[in-house]
Amino acid sequence: MESMTTDALGPAIRRIRDEVHGVLGGLSEAPAEELESFLGAVADADRVFVHGAGRSGLALRMVAMRLMHLGLDVHVVGETTAPAIRPGDLLLTASGSGTTGGIVRAAQTAVSVGARVAAITTAAASPLAGLAHAVIVVPAAEKLDRSGAASAQYAGSLFEQSVVLLGDALFHALWQRSGATADEIWPRHANLE
Repeated sequence: MESMTTDALGPAIRRIRDEVHGVLGGLSEAPAEELESFLGAVADADRVFVHGAGRSGLALRMVAMRLMHLGLDVHVVGETTAPAIRPGDLLLTASGSGTTGGIVRAAQTAVSVGARVAAITTAAASPLAGLAHAVIVVPAAEKLDRSGAASAQYAGSLFEQSVVLLGDALFHALWQRSGATADEIWPRHANLE
């Protein structure tokens, strides 16, 4: 790898800042009913199961933690302590392509037992979006898009960054609705670190 000059990191930070700003700016202008449907799906769920692969899955784990801080009953799909999904539950997914096999199969299972699905994806016409009751379409590059048109970043980086920030926005909106103070939710923060 070539030696980096001292001015290489600054432009990279600005590029990522600008791309994230553009995506989130577009999402904040999405139809209110779409955003409210997504928020309502999480708020109304008996239990929330999060499922994503790779970096998208890691981003959803961050979302799961914050939802747990609010007092929601949250599970990460694939963990040994995750129970069976059932009617009244929500499967919260993230897949840039909306075609990731394990995530689509999990969504099919959720729907077949009467649970609901919420999806974050770049592909509105994907199988995952077709199964979802609530969808947020992120205008970012798909993992295999190396054209640089939607993002100069590598693979699905912009999508994964957006999942984290959407999760934080989701948490913040639900927290504000709850009326709980930071001191009231703090006791749910991990103390076995």
